[in-house]
Amino acid sequence: MKRARFTQDFSPASLRQECESSLRRLQVETIDLYQMHWPPSDNNQKQLTEAWETLAALKQEGKVRWIGVSNFKTEQFEFTAGIAPITSLQPPYSIIRRAIEEKILPECEKQGIGVISYAPMASGLLTGAMTRERAAALPADDFRSRNPEFREPRISKNIELVERLRKVGDRHGVTPGAVAIAWVLRHPVITGAIVGARNARQAEGVMRAGELKLSSEEIKEIESAAAKATAR
Repeated sequence: MKRARFTQDFSPASLRQECESSLRRLQVETIDLYQMHWPPSDNNQKQLTEAWETLAALKQEGKVRWIGVSNFKTEQFEFTAGIAPITSLQPPYSIIRRAIEEKILPECEKQGIGVISYAPMASGLLTGAMTRERAAALPADDFRSRNPEFREPRISKNIELVERLRKVGDRHGVTPGAVAIAWVLRHPVITGAIVGARNARQAEGVMRAGELKLSSEEIKEIESAAAKATAR
């Protein structure tokens, strides 16, 4: 599948130029999935309307097969869907970041919208490799160094959650990260999960996540531990 994303310039001319450039680089006549990766930072409805109408036009012209959005809040998601149908949504979703469960996932299920979640391991937090010492030593240019989840008192609670994921993973011979991914994939509305890896060893540690089927008891066990970790 040929999937492409475009820049933060929301003007119709720029979006069309980016699409043409992607078609040329990919050497295809049609891009399978073209996504608006971020909404306008100032929630500018005029920009959002023009951008989404342009994507809808590109789909109608056959240059794009399906169009989707990413990182949209509920109100932006609903506004965009009112202009033209959304095929896919790419939101962050993990055991410690579940905001989309309340409104967005039910709406996606209702409308038949595919959900390709990202950061199922919470940017490395749930892999089993993160420690308090490693979190404290994150360089200033690493966005995680400014994320409260990687700092006290959150980091200690999250590490406790990871240890529970590790216990579940040990029963199946997989890593805590694989369990975290399997938990995301257990949701019937989730179409797939985007997983990052910096080397082959990291990839090998989570590649079986798609095959892992957690029992209802294990899901309850994980969610009970997550409730304690995320309690404020």
